[in-house]
Amino acid sequence: MNYLFTSESVGEGHPDKLCDQVSDALLDAYLEKDSESRVAIETLVKTGFIVVAGEVTSKANIEIQDIVRKAVKDAGYDNPSSGFDGNTCGVLVSILKQSPDISMGVDSNSEKEQGAGDQGLMFGYATNETQEYIPLSIMLSHKLLKKISELRRSGEISYLMPDGKSQVTVEYENGNPKRVHTIVVSNQHSADVSQEQIKGDIIEKVIKPVCGNWIDEKTVYHVNPTGKFVIGGPVGDTGVTGRKIIVDSYGGMARHGGGCFSGKDPSKVDRSAAYAARYAAKNIVAAGLADKCEIQIAYAIGVAEPVSVYVDCFGTNKISEEKISELVRKYFPLKPGDIIKQLDLKKPIYHKTATYGHFGRIVENNSIYFSWEKLDKVDILKREI
Repeated sequence: MNYLFTSESVGEGHPDKLCDQVSDALLDAYLEKDSESRVAIETLVKTGFIVVAGEVTSKANIEIQDIVRKAVKDAGYDNPSSGFDGNTCGVLVSILKQSPDISMGVDSNSEKEQGAGDQGLMFGYATNETQEYIPLSIMLSHKLLKKISELRRSGEISYLMPDGKSQVTVEYENGNPKRVHTIVVSNQHSADVSQEQIKGDIIEKVIKPVCGNWIDEKTVYHVNPTGKFVIGGPVGDTGVTGRKIIVDSYGGMARHGGGCFSGKDPSKVDRSAAYAARYAAKNIVAAGLADKCEIQIAYAIGVAEPVSVYVDCFGTNKISEEKISELVRKYFPLKPGDIIKQLDLKKPIYHKTATYGHFGRIVENNSIYFSWEKLDKVDILKREI
């Protein structure tokens, strides 16, 4: 069967992604000074101002205004030319302590394990169609925008500005990616450049180097298809934390439990259990137990043990899904306390996750980028079969 499948990504200057970065920058700042911090921070951005709100219980005192402004400037909004400037924008803050009704269910002691920070369901997914073990469409979408960011920051394409989006449509044949059918790139730019130059630069300096042999003479390109993208960022659109959950995960190829990641410390299973599920799914696929694997984990607030664990390999499994589910429970951390400990999640690592996806970021300087991307269970799983 042949079909087309599409995924999108958004750049670091996209208003929603800007909010994710601010929320995670604040989370990192709290964890850096107090690894036991409980943090749930939401950010909203619009022309000229940012609102930061949420619940925090921490021994740390941080300079919230400075951290917010630095995150905004690091994303590229460091002068008025883009319409938004981290140096001068207003920053409004409303942060209270975590509800004691929640913390009493989450805290651990000698008589009680750490419980889940909320009820809910989380999914992890992996596929062997790319070396990163995530779908080709979302991987290429991320890489296109990362390349654009590099060219913007280096000044090689000087007219590019921080806001941008990408979209990649992949043609599948018998369940495997065959070629890239369509690519959409929309990037904010200065007013003094022609659309012809933008299209030529994006195709030659971004799309061709990133997509390589996946594109051919039939691939369709849409570069800034409206014809103009000068007004962007918070001026063009309101941003809110957590509105790009499919960009953050698997580009729509897998299911999603609905909870976002950014701004949440690892006691929130929306984040930590999604990482644990990805960790398990990736090792299962890498071990050859299945070509594709999706794992659902569900929790009750204040309870350590998951209420359910479900495995779906979409007919690609080499052993029974019941056996794979047993292996997941046997070898992978599923209780919140175990997940946090085994994946070492109390470190200030989260600002890096807020752009270009939380999954598939496997190698940087020849090292593992995030702990949930490790393939340290492959040999154990192989021995089991």
